[in-house]
Amino acid sequence: MSSATCIRTVRFDARQNAVALIDQRRLPHEFSVVATRDFRKTAEAIRDMTVRGAGAIGATAAYGLAQGARAFRGSDLGRFAGHLATVYRDLAEARPTAVDPVNALDSVLAAMRVGTSVATQQALALDAAERFAEEDVAHCTAIGRQGLKFFPHGTRALTHCNAGRLAFVDVGSATAPIYAAHAAGRKLHVFCDETRPRCQGASLTAWELAEAGVPHSIIADNAAGHLMQRGEIDLVIVGADRVLGRTGEVANKIGTYTKAVLAARHRIPFYVAIPLSTLDWNLRRGTEIPIEERSGDEVLNASGMPTGGRTAVQVRIANPSSCARNPGFDVTPAELITGIITPVGVFRPETLWKHRRQLLGETAETR
Repeated sequence: MSSATCIRTVRFDARQNAVALIDQRRLPHEFSVVATRDFRKTAEAIRDMTVRGAGAIGATAAYGLAQGARAFRGSDLGRFAGHLATVYRDLAEARPTAVDPVNALDSVLAAMRVGTSVATQQALALDAAERFAEEDVAHCTAIGRQGLKFFPHGTRALTHCNAGRLAFVDVGSATAPIYAAHAAGRKLHVFCDETRPRCQGASLTAWELAEAGVPHSIIADNAAGHLMQRGEIDLVIVGADRVLGRTGEVANKIGTYTKAVLAARHRIPFYVAIPLSTLDWNLRRGTEIPIEERSGDEVLNASGMPTGGRTAVQVRIANPSSCARNPGFDVTPAELITGIITPVGVFRPETLWKHRRQLLGETAETR
C-alpha cells in the first residue's frame, strides 16, 4: 500500500485555515494534494470536481463552513450570522444533487448555535466539522462490516462510478465490504465499469483497487449486460448521492438506473451502500431530486495521458458540429434495489421510513 493510500481525501489545516484535498482530476496519472484557502475556493473545488463523492463533498462543505466562520473578523453576532448565510449558500449550491453537503452544513450550524460569542461559535464550527469527518469514516467502516456477508469466497462484483475512499473521507461505501472481504482473505474480483463521461470507474475506482491489491478489471459501460447474461457477475454494489427515506429511491451517477434494470433482468442482487448522511427524509418523490446538468464538453471530449507522455491532454471524440446533453445523475426506483447497506443494518428500500428512528436516532423528529 502506497503512502498515497494513507492520506485522507479531505483534511483541515487549522494553522492555515485551509481545506486540504486530494486532487481527483489528476488521478490516476498524478497524485497531488491541493489546499483551498477560503470558502469560495472550497466551493469551487466542489463544483469543478477537484473533490467529488457524497461523503467527501459533505466533509468538504462542513470544513468550508468552519473555514468561512474562522475567517470572520469582529464580534458582532448579527454581522457574523449574515456572513455565515453567504458561506452556507455558496457551499450548499456547489453540487445540488447530493444531500450530504446540506446535511453536513446543517449539523455544523446546529452545533454552533449554543455558542454565545463569535469566538465560541468559530471554535464549535471546527469541532463539528471534524466530528462529521470522523463520523463519515466510522460509518464507512461499519458499512464494511454490514456488507461483508454479501461477499463470500469467489464473489464477482460490479461497481459503477466511484464510491470508494476517494468519494468519502476514507474507506468508502461501496468499496467498504470489498476491502473487508479482501482483508479477510476471501477471493473476489471486481468489475469497474468505466462510467462515462468522466470515467470515475476507470480512473478512480480502479486506481483505489490497484493500490489496495484487489483483483479487478475495467469494462466498458455497455459490457455489463453481456457479462451478466454469461453469469460472470454475482452482485452489483454502488453508492449514492441521495436516498429518499420516504420512498427508497436512489439518486446516483448517471447509468446507475441502467445497471439496476440489467441486474433485475438477470436476477442479480443490486445493493446501495450509504452512510447515514446520504439519507434525505424531506423529499417525497424522486422527481423532486435536483438533477445536475453538467457541461456537454464532458461528453464531446475525453481526457487522458498519451502513452509515454507526462501531461494529460484533452481531445475531441465527437462530431465537431454536434452538441450534447449531460445529466450527471439518475434516479433508481426502490423496486429495483435488493438492499440499502447502512452502518446500522441492511434495509429493504421501501422500509427505510418504517425504520427511521433507528436510522435517525430515537430523539429525532420526522418532518
